[in-house]
Amino acid sequence: MSRGRTVASLAGCGLAGLLVGLVIAAVPDAIAQTETTVTTAPPTVTTTPPATTAPPVTPPPPRQPDVIAAGVTVGSILVGGLSGPEARELLKQRFAKPLTLAVGETRKLRIAPQELGATAYVGKAVKRARSARAGARLPLEVKLAGGKLQRWLQALGKDVRREPVDSRLLLRGVQPFATQAKPGRRLQELLARREISKALRTHDRASLALPFEALQPKVTADTIGSAIVIRRSSNQLFYYQALRLKRSFRVATGQSQYPTPLGRFEVAVKWRNPWWYPPPSDWAAESKPIPPGPGNPLGTRWMGLTAPYVGIHGTPDAASIGYSASHGCIRMQIPEAEWLFDHIDIGTTVFIVSA
Repeated sequence: MSRGRTVASLAGCGLAGLLVGLVIAAVPDAIAQTETTVTTAPPTVTTTPPATTAPPVTPPPPRQPDVIAAGVTVGSILVGGLSGPEARELLKQRFAKPLTLAVGETRKLRIAPQELGATAYVGKAVKRARSARAGARLPLEVKLAGGKLQRWLQALGKDVRREPVDSRLLLRGVQPFATQAKPGRRLQELLARREISKALRTHDRASLALPFEALQPKVTADTIGSAIVIRRSSNQLFYYQALRLKRSFRVATGQSQYPTPLGRFEVAVKWRNPWWYPPPSDWAAESKPIPPGPGNPLGTRWMGLTAPYVGIHGTPDAASIGYSASHGCIRMQIPEAEWLFDHIDIGTTVFIVSA
């Protein structure tokens, strides 16, 4: 190789090395400049929140039912501590129980409230109970619709009514006696309705004695009054007051062809100073009425009986007393007839017997 080419080659190599060295020297500066720019600018950081663990879900405690305050009663039934539905069911069951009604000592009736037209406002009562304070006593409103209870009591009243029985005068042999009087009864319908309504409102199902009014007899042994017993065969009249013999009299009774009738009669009329009118009988066919006075065949007093044309009267014919001498009437001495007239009433019982 020529020396010139060698020098030129070396020169070229040296120039190339210099260039490479310059490039290498410049690279660290560029790197340095780049690193300085990165470290001096604030980095952009994306923050991701740390993952959190959710606490365990606790189920809510079971809801307690709304209950009625302690000690609350509705119509005497304890509903305190019960829920509304429980209280309604209890009140419905207790209200539906039949009532027991005592009609006297031996007869009892069982009847359901519905048969009496009764309706209980249970829902309304429970609503009030739920807002009531402890221990409150609340009524149960009951409606009696359509007059059904009233009609039922009217029908029952007719069925159980018992009329009083008066004492009656009877004869035992020739002695008067009185039968035993018996009181009657009448259902007090208005009071019974109030008592039944109260039992429905208070759920009281104990036996309820229905109220009755006693009907007293008009005539008892103590108030029997007077009585007369006429013994036809012995021509005697006995006057009794309250079953006690007060006086006896000799009388005249009917002849055999005009006998004094036997039986039980009553005094129908009482006349002072009577007229005598001829009866429709053959013995009086030609007779005429006789006015009051000394010759009147009836004397001064006439006590007519329920037996037709027969009566007790005075007589001006005193000699006939003690005999069967009349035309069917009972003759007395005029003063005795006046005494008897003042001691008996219309309606006095008269027994005529054959003794």
